[in-house]
Amino acid sequence: MTRSTQAAGNRISTVLGRKLGAELLRLRDGSGRTQQQAAGAISATATKVVKMERGWVPMRDPDIRALCEFYGVREGRTVNRLLGLARLDRERRKAKGWWKQSPQAEAVAEYISMEDVAGGVRTWQQAFVPGLLQTPEYTRALVVSEGVWTDPDEIEGVVDVRMKRQERLEGSHPLQFYAVVWEAALRQQVGGPDVMRAQLHRILELAQLPNVRLQVLPFRAGGHACMAGAFSIVSFIEPEAVDVVHVDTIAATVWVEDEAESATYSSFFDRTARLSLAPKDSLRLIENISEDMH
Repeated sequence: MTRSTQAAGNRISTVLGRKLGAELLRLRDGSGRTQQQAAGAISATATKVVKMERGWVPMRDPDIRALCEFYGVREGRTVNRLLGLARLDRERRKAKGWWKQSPQAEAVAEYISMEDVAGGVRTWQQAFVPGLLQTPEYTRALVVSEGVWTDPDEIEGVVDVRMKRQERLEGSHPLQFYAVVWEAALRQQVGGPDVMRAQLHRILELAQLPNVRLQVLPFRAGGHACMAGAFSIVSFIEPEAVDVVHVDTIAATVWVEDEAESATYSSFFDRTARLSLAPKDSLRLIENISEDMH
C-alpha cells in the first residue's frame, strides 16, 4: 500500500508509475540481476533504473521490452500488461485535466486523474452517498460538516469539483460505475430531510443510466466482508491492466497497488454485493426511505 502521491524534487511518483516500477523490480529480483546490470541492458545509468523502479519517471516501451528480455520474461501477456501500464501512466502524466486548475481538487487530484482514464469504478460506501451520485446541496452539507473548508468560496470550489467529476457518467465513453451502499448512508439526514430527499431522488435518476449499477446492503444483512471501511476499485479498459484500489482514511489517502491485495478487495466487494439487494429491490428501498423521511 502507498499513501497518496509521492514527490522528490522534480520527480513525481504516480500510482501507475509505482505499480509498473514494482513489477519491474519484482522481475529483476527474480532474475537475480542488479540495478547496474539492468542499466547496462538499456544503455542507461543505475540512477535511471532506480527512478524507474520507484515510479518517478515515465517509461519508454523499448526500455520495458529490453528489461523484460534481460530478465528472461518470454510470456507475452506479462510484457503486454507492463506496456499497457506504461502507456496509461504516460497519458496520465501528460493530461491537462481540469482538476489541475482547482486548489480544492489538489487533495484528490491523483484519484480524479485515475478516474478520468479508467474504464470502470466499483465502490463500497457505508457512511455517505458516493461522490459521483451526490447533489450539490448534499455535497455542500458534507463539506460544511467536515469542517476542513470554512471559506464559502472554497466550499463552493469543492462542490464544483465533485459536480465536474460526474461528467464521467455521460458522454460517448462513460465510466462504468458500480456502487454498493450501506442502508445507513441513505438514512443519514445529511443537510436535513429536504436535502436528503432530493439526494435520494437524484440517485434514482442516475441509477437509470445503462452504465450505472446500484445495490443497497440492508441492515438485515448483518455482518459482511467490507465492515472495515469504504474503498473504490479502479479498473482500466486495457485487458492486461490490473486494478488499483483507493482507500480514504480520515488522515490520508491509501492506494493499494499490489495485484494480490487488489484482488482481495475485489473478492470482498463481490461477497458484499451478493449480500445486497438486487438493483430493482435497492431502488424500491430508496423510494421507501424517501417517502418516510421527515
